[in-house]
Amino acid sequence: MSEVKPYNDDNESKKGEVRSMFNNIAPKYDLLNHLLSFGIDKLWRKRAIKTIEAIKPTHIIDVATGTGDFAIKAHDMLKCKVTGTDLSAGMLEVAKQKVADKGLSDMISLQEADSEQLPFGDNTFDAVTVAFGVRNYENLDKGLTEMARVIKPGARMVILEFSKPRVFPFKQIYTFYFKHILPMMGGAISHDKKAYEYLPQSVLAFPDGEEFEAHMKVAGIEPVERISQTFGIATIYVGEKR
Repeated sequence: MSEVKPYNDDNESKKGEVRSMFNNIAPKYDLLNHLLSFGIDKLWRKRAIKTIEAIKPTHIIDVATGTGDFAIKAHDMLKCKVTGTDLSAGMLEVAKQKVADKGLSDMISLQEADSEQLPFGDNTFDAVTVAFGVRNYENLDKGLTEMARVIKPGARMVILEFSKPRVFPFKQIYTFYFKHILPMMGGAISHDKKAYEYLPQSVLAFPDGEEFEAHMKVAGIEPVERISQTFGIATIYVGEKR
């Protein structure tokens, strides 16, 4: 998998660039996320969370939690404690305000942390979730292995991530939108066009489908379900820790 970075600065790591990018776009992130996905990302999140309901978790971790939408919805649907982590302080500030506004600060805790070095003990959580975050990892295998480490044996890993549609003509229409319309609109609203040029580039470079499940296996996670969303725009990957 080739490394794709938002700003292509030879003197900065991918991790550093991703942190800077999300700090830059944090104030407009939610607006753009829902606008550019036509709001369907909310449905994808609900479907991803439903894959955890059967195990009745009491405490889950949401890695790359961003502005907290997934963490908040997970608590709402699962009625459990949620710990959210993210690399970007700017995104977490937005998330903390949302959590406080909903009076959920006692149930949802948020902290700045690197997905490849999580500050939690082994076998701590009942499940780990990531929505649209793993393709931003500097080292995918290290990030997945670290997430597997902090969940209990038999616990679930649920990952919602963009994928590449393969059905004609939706593939062609979507690719045009993703490469041309999205960067133009995202750049105009966020004033960071590079961030929204990076999005399609990162999706195209990401190993989706069976290739991604192979990475899950390397991390000690056994894939149990792969659920395609909206003609293949996104995929929900469900696995269990061996």
